[in-house]
Amino acid sequence: MELANCLLPQLLVLLLSVVSAHSLNPTCNSNDNDSTLKVYHVSSPCSPFRPKTPLSWAETVLQMQADDKTRLSYLSNLVAGRSFVPIGSGRQIVQSPTYIVKAKIGTPAQTLLMALDTSTDMAMVPCSGCVGCASAGFGFAKSTTFSSLNCGSAKCKQVQNSNCLGNACSMNITYGSSSIAANLAQDNLTLATDTVLGYSFGCISKTTGTSLPPQGVLGLGRGPLSLLSQSKSLYKSTFSYCLPSFKSPKYSGTLRLGPNGQPKNIKFTPLLTNPRRPSLYYVKLIGIKVGPKLVNIPPSAFALNPNNGAGTVVDSGTVFTRLVTPAYTAVRDEFRRRMGKKTVVTSLGGFDTCYTVPIGKQVPTMTFMFEGADLSMKQENFLIYSSTGTTTCLAMSASPSLNVIANMQQQNHRILFDLPNSRIGISAESCS
Repeated sequence: MELANCLLPQLLVLLLSVVSAHSLNPTCNSNDNDSTLKVYHVSSPCSPFRPKTPLSWAETVLQMQADDKTRLSYLSNLVAGRSFVPIGSGRQIVQSPTYIVKAKIGTPAQTLLMALDTSTDMAMVPCSGCVGCASAGFGFAKSTTFSSLNCGSAKCKQVQNSNCLGNACSMNITYGSSSIAANLAQDNLTLATDTVLGYSFGCISKTTGTSLPPQGVLGLGRGPLSLLSQSKSLYKSTFSYCLPSFKSPKYSGTLRLGPNGQPKNIKFTPLLTNPRRPSLYYVKLIGIKVGPKLVNIPPSAFALNPNNGAGTVVDSGTVFTRLVTPAYTAVRDEFRRRMGKKTVVTSLGGFDTCYTVPIGKQVPTMTFMFEGADLSMKQENFLIYSSTGTTTCLAMSASPSLNVIANMQQQNHRILFDLPNSRIGISAESCS
C-alpha cells in the first residue's frame, strides 16, 4: 500500500520503530527558524517512525478507530484538578498523537522528535537509563544545565499526584497501556531558534507497556506546566499550526510559536473554558452544513456543560471527528441523503456509512460553523478512501458526551490559538 495513496497512516507507528532523530532523510532536513518548526506526520517519508510493515487498509482503519476510542474516553473522563496531562492526571491516557516536531533539550543540545498534543500539558521525555523505554532518549548526565526538582519546589506543587522518593519530586502515571515512573526535572528547551531556560518536564525512568512515544510528548495544553505557561515571556501564550494533508508528498506542515508572523486575515471564534477540563481548548460550535444545507441539530448537542464537561474541543491528537449522537446522526443522515441510492456498507468498525462505488460531487463540502468563524472542508477532510479506491467512508462517528474536532478535519487549515485574547483563529491554508 503506497503511503501517498493510503487513507491515513497508523497511529501506532510511533510504537513500532525506534530510530534516532539523526536518521531523518537528508532531503527532509530543512532547518526550523524564526520560531517556526516543521510538523511531520509520523508516517511521512521525513519521519523515522514510519511503519516498516504497513497494515491493510481495513486493519489500519480499525486500529485507528480503537486508538481514537481510547483517546475519546480519556478526554471525556478528565475532571477538575486532574487536567495536568499527562503527568498530573494519574488516569489512562491515549496512544501517541499523529504529528511530531523537532525539539532540542540540554547543553549541549540533544535532538528529539516529540509528539505534538494540544490536550497534554507537561512534556514527557524518556531519559537515559530508563527501564523499558523504546529509545535511549535524553542523556541528562551529559547536560550541564540539567537538574532534578525537589518536593518543595513550586513546580512540584503544580503536579497532581506527585510523591517524594527521598527529596525528588516523583510521580507514577499511566499512558495508554503503559505504566510510567518519572521525576520532575528541568533543563533548557530549544525550539527552532528559541530557547526556553529551565523548562520543567517529566524525566521518565521506567515504563511498561507499548504506548509511550519513543522520544516523548510536547504538550501545548492550557495548564500551568504546559509549553505556553512556561514560555509566556517568549511566546505570549500564542501559537498556530497547519497540519499537512495525509496525501501530501512532503507530509510537512508548520508549528508557529508566538504572535509574530501569524496570519492577519483570519476569522476568530471565542475560546471557552470548561472548569471540568480547564486544559482543553473549547469552542462554541453552532451548526454544521453538509453541502449548502444547514443540518437540523438541536442546540443542546453543542452546549457547554460545566457539570459534566460536555461541549466541543479542538484536539490535535484525535484523528477522526466525534460528534455527540444527535449531531452525528443528523449529519450522517443528510450525508446519506445526498449520496442518493448508492450501496451503503453497514459498518467498517466504528464507521457506519461506507460506499463501494465512487463518490462524486454529491457532497462538495462540509462546514463546521463556529461563533465568528467557519471550518470549511473539502472531501479529503471528511472522507477516507481505500488505496484501491473501492471503498469510501464518512470519517466521523458518534460520541456519548463530547464533540471533538480532530486533526483530519483540521488539515490544510491554519489553526491559531490566541490565549491572551481568548480566541481561536481558523483559515484555509495549503500546509504541505
